[in-house]
Amino acid sequence: MSDLPRKAVTRTAKLAALPLGFAGRATWGLGKRIVGESAEIVGRELQQRTAEQLFKVLGELKGGAMKFGQALSVFESALPEEVAGPYRAALTKLQEAAPPMPTRTVHAVLEEHLGPDWHEMFQEFEDKPSAAASIGQVHRAVWHDGREVAVKVQYPGAGEALLSDLNQLSRFARLLGPLIPGMDIKPLITELRDRVSEELDYGLEAQVQRAHAEEFADDPDVMVPDVVHQCEQILVTEWVDGIPLSEVIADGTREQRDRAGQLLARFLFSGPARTGLLHADPHPGNFRLLPGATRKDDWRLGVLDFGTVDRLPGGLPTPIGPSLRMAIEGDAQSVYELLCEEGFVKESIDLDPDAVLDYLVPIIEPAQADEFTFTRGWMRSQAARIADPRSPAYQLGKQLNLPPAYLLIHRVTLSTIGVLCQLGATVRLRDELEEWLPGFLPEEEPAVEA
Repeated sequence: MSDLPRKAVTRTAKLAALPLGFAGRATWGLGKRIVGESAEIVGRELQQRTAEQLFKVLGELKGGAMKFGQALSVFESALPEEVAGPYRAALTKLQEAAPPMPTRTVHAVLEEHLGPDWHEMFQEFEDKPSAAASIGQVHRAVWHDGREVAVKVQYPGAGEALLSDLNQLSRFARLLGPLIPGMDIKPLITELRDRVSEELDYGLEAQVQRAHAEEFADDPDVMVPDVVHQCEQILVTEWVDGIPLSEVIADGTREQRDRAGQLLARFLFSGPARTGLLHADPHPGNFRLLPGATRKDDWRLGVLDFGTVDRLPGGLPTPIGPSLRMAIEGDAQSVYELLCEEGFVKESIDLDPDAVLDYLVPIIEPAQADEFTFTRGWMRSQAARIADPRSPAYQLGKQLNLPPAYLLIHRVTLSTIGVLCQLGATVRLRDELEEWLPGFLPEEEPAVEA
């Protein structure tokens, strides 16, 4: 019997206990209000206690629980510091580790898919995993030709665990909503659930990773490890040393933070333009900061885990560039008309173009300046503005529509902004937009002959 199915009852019990815990704390909060404590203080304490329990449970589980926790972790910057601080360490754990599979289970999976002589494919194989994630764990090894490799072994029963967790989390998504101001939790869980089959398909992942590795093979800024071997539940890729982005967030120098932020923005916009694919899992556990090819202080960005992507054969949708340029120029009417054409505003609704432009500030503002410093404080202020039911931005956000073609692009963009704020990076975002975003620069008028 596989490791994950055997623990299904325990997993279900832990997740089922979450809403009971939330309800208990709500009762506790009501009691505090009755004895005279302010609503703001009680609300903050309630949010902190709820978040601590949520991330403790998610950190103890693999599967969809961990996947959901990783997706939430990039929005930690939006939380008030007194709430985010106590469990920032738990979020970092979610990005880098999970409880490991027993060694006997790992060997059984390797034997099933690589054959009884699987040991002969490696000069060395470390039984202790170097990293663990939502559906598989990674072992460091030396391939038979001497190359250092990362061997990703999928957990037996990973698909069932993913779906079971996400189905259960979706049942009380409304209770989780207040944890991340301005974020609708239910669509996030739905999207993660819809992509389970892709996430489990190591053949698809190998294909996508090879495409990126080939395109970025000689790139001075971005490094993607090549695929060495792939079969069903096993994926062997080149090993990547480097500083995990979570460590740069915690202890990195100003130079490392700014360089990591610049390269993260560059990869976000250059990836679709160069490969027709958008890396759709931008949490810090999937990135490393590597010494430069010629100078050690000229850092490169190592990119890992291509299990979730958005396929964009023509790159990012063409309307994004012109609409962002017009937004920066303050042309609210033109932006509004373009958004209506793309389905962001339903035909039955009539909105104020200036209010729509104001709603888009979190995306517009970083692109307006020559360089922009992303901070947790800035992220918190934007999230609070959009999450406050009394604010015009909150009311307008409920009226806007997100077309399916933009759903993943939107989440990846916001997630990347969240990571940039965790880094506190100063980034020349407009440079990347001008280089990689179609339509961002106005087309030059053809020269008229005299």
